Amino acid sequence: SRGVALSRLLEGTKVVELASVLAGPSVTQFLAELGATVIKVENPTTKGDVTRTWRLPSEPVSDVTAYFSCCNMNKSSIAVDVREPKGLKLVQDLACNSDIVIASYKPGDAEKFGLDFATLQARKPSLIYGQITGYGFDDPRAGYDAIMQAEAGFQCMNGFPHSPPVKMPVAIVDLMAAHQLKEAVLASLLRRERTGEGAFVSVSLLGAAVASLANQGTSWTIAGNIPQRTGSEHPSIVPYGTVFEDKNGNQVIFAVGSDKQFAALCQVLKLSALSSDPRFWRNSDRVEHRADLLIIMREAVAKLDRDSIIEELHRLSVPAGSVNNVRDAFKHPEAKRLIATHQGKAVGSRQIAFTEPGGSVADVTPPPHYAQHTRKVLREVLGLDDAAILNLEETGVVSACE
Repeated sequence: SRGVALSRLLEGTKVVELASVLAGPSVTQFLAELGATVIKVENPTTKGDVTRTWRLPSEPVSDVTAYFSCCNMNKSSIAVDVREPKGLKLVQDLACNSDIVIASYKPGDAEKFGLDFATLQARKPSLIYGQITGYGFDDPRAGYDAIMQAEAGFQCMNGFPHSPPVKMPVAIVDLMAAHQLKEAVLASLLRRERTGEGAFVSVSLLGAAVASLANQGTSWTIAGNIPQRTGSEHPSIVPYGTVFEDKNGNQVIFAVGSDKQFAALCQVLKLSALSSDPRFWRNSDRVEHRADLLIIMREAVAKLDRDSIIEELHRLSVPAGSVNNVRDAFKHPEAKRLIATHQGKAVGSRQIAFTEPGGSVADVTPPPHYAQHTRKVLREVLGLDDAAILNLEETGVVSACE
């Protein structure tokens, strides 16, 4: 027996999401894909998560936008005004009926609302509470991915040498923070399994970003070098990441990490003599004479066909690939399996990219409409009757759009 399938690992685990946009919701969708039951608590005064309004010009009018759909599958949506005492009690009851709470409040806001870890843990000691902040708890500023890319050094490195810094088109800092918190929550679940203890775990967007600088970070902390903008090129490997165009204008990149691979690349590009040129013998030589090498390579690639180059390099175990747009990227089988569908229609993207032998892809439920499950959750989770629910709706404590 293989044991429990990945899609059922967290079956029976209850999660309350007090978060919005991308980082926090990515954590909870990840948990939902592992089988957890997730209740997304939304704000009636804003009509829910702000990404419900982040609509592309080509999208139909709906509160389930393409952006919202990237991280909100397999959830129930409930709208509760926590500024109202009755609303606050409802959310506190939901949280204390759960195993995990994921929040993205600014420092001090959770305490102001009465939805902080200390308040909730007093009622449920085994609660695991994960919080995302912008800059940690000593800085009250809210965190925004674009600002973090700038302040953590990413934007300064991204772009070409004589162009302004460029923000990456994916909210990469939000996603890195989400991965950090996923790991922290899973570790906390393991510890609770062993000890019965709950936990408070947190990650700041800035901390997650700096932790992900990798070799660019140690270039400064160890070598004293401030990384500069180099376009698609690698600061210490050549050729690595540079974009070339073939005779038809198709783009290709190479990731040559060894001298042996460089010799094979030269063979495919019909530049065999190049690998014996003293300027290019070793990687350190190629880094020093980068400009000369790239001019020669551009001229060579421009005479050949991209697909033929890639096919031959793959045969020789030299990393190479085409520069795809997103549509083309999703044609690959590894990408296709990450498209989540419901009744034959794409409804989102899976957070879980890992697999197990013999594992099957779990069914998904589409991202919820705003307040779609308010009555259902109040009735089935908190045990309220129809009269009590109607009273909460009429007094503005909750919103329901079922």
